[in-house]
Amino acid sequence: MHFNTRNKPKPQGKPQANRGGRVNQKAAKVSKLDANLLVKKAQPSGQEGFRSERPFSDLPLSNQLLKNLKAKGYETLTNIQEQAVLPLLDGRDLLGISNTGSGKTAAFLIPIIEKIKSSNEAKTALIVTPTRELALQIEEEFKSLAKGLNLYSATFIGGTNINSDFKTLSRKLHVVVGTPGRLLDLTDRKLLHLNKFDTLVLDEFDRMLDMGFINDVKKIVRGMTKRSQTMLFSATLEPNQKAMIDSLLHNPVEVKVNSGVTTSENVDQEIIRLKSTEDKFLVLEGLFQNPDLEKVIIFTETKRLADRLSKKLNQAGINSGLIHGNKSQNFRNRTIEEFKKGLTRVLVATDVAARGIDVADVTHVINYQLPMSMDSYIHRIGRTGRAGKTGRAITFVN
Repeated sequence: MHFNTRNKPKPQGKPQANRGGRVNQKAAKVSKLDANLLVKKAQPSGQEGFRSERPFSDLPLSNQLLKNLKAKGYETLTNIQEQAVLPLLDGRDLLGISNTGSGKTAAFLIPIIEKIKSSNEAKTALIVTPTRELALQIEEEFKSLAKGLNLYSATFIGGTNINSDFKTLSRKLHVVVGTPGRLLDLTDRKLLHLNKFDTLVLDEFDRMLDMGFINDVKKIVRGMTKRSQTMLFSATLEPNQKAMIDSLLHNPVEVKVNSGVTTSENVDQEIIRLKSTEDKFLVLEGLFQNPDLEKVIIFTETKRLADRLSKKLNQAGINSGLIHGNKSQNFRNRTIEEFKKGLTRVLVATDVAARGIDVADVTHVINYQLPMSMDSYIHRIGRTGRAGKTGRAITFVN
């Protein structure tokens, strides 16, 4: 199912200054995606294709880390983990491309944890992400994998009280996760010292190396004067970023479980073409008569439409939560937790949720509006069909 942007959204509010002081004029955009590319039957390979047959016990990992992996139900490596963990344990730089939900986070956290714990030298890692939700998810995974190992971590993201960060930074930290803006704010205040980190991870690096973040990433890299290992992970690969990637990585191992330009094979994709006389919301409401839509993420292009849509869904008796960039971090955390627990059936979101929401049992992703790019589409529908399961993606097309 599928949507087309015939009516251009009006610019909202005053132009916003970015971190460097420049003003971003938000011009109305029309998606140029070909709707026919968004129709595809799932060809799920299931757990057989998602995981290898190699057990974690085959790897040179500490007993406690192996115990933690087993406690999480991780018995055999996923494909990305099988190809990435050993080179990373050897200290190699790495470019890793694999679909969302395929185990990329553990692929870089496992070697980071093992190297910090087994090294005689003080080892520290900085993990940079484009969204707050992804940063929080990574630290949560780190804590579960590092349980009982006396390793300490912290997350520094926008939308939280920076004063609490000051106290956190006074403690010994082995792993720091954060979004670029907050990390640089703390660096500018001489509270976070980038030259103390020897390992850099850019998660969802395709987003980190686009125009919105690239200058901040360059500043972070320049500050990491003792950087000895760099890892880049994402589900998609942008060809025009090759020069920047080459400048970040030294003699890297390249692991491409997928091409970086294809959608997940575990997602059934379809479009709904709307007639000019049809009410899009009524069509959407009708979909929810199907009980198979158990846990659904609906994406919109604008915050204003997300607000309206969530309100109308709740008024129609379809329990809905909402997250976008104007919501406080506490609100966003609470909303995602309610969605994970099944207290809400629907999560309405802008692209802030396309990267970083790790909910294993999302049954459907609905694009209420057509995404602006295939990259955005791939990350959106990657919220379903995770960990070897099959999901469905529906896109509205006017």
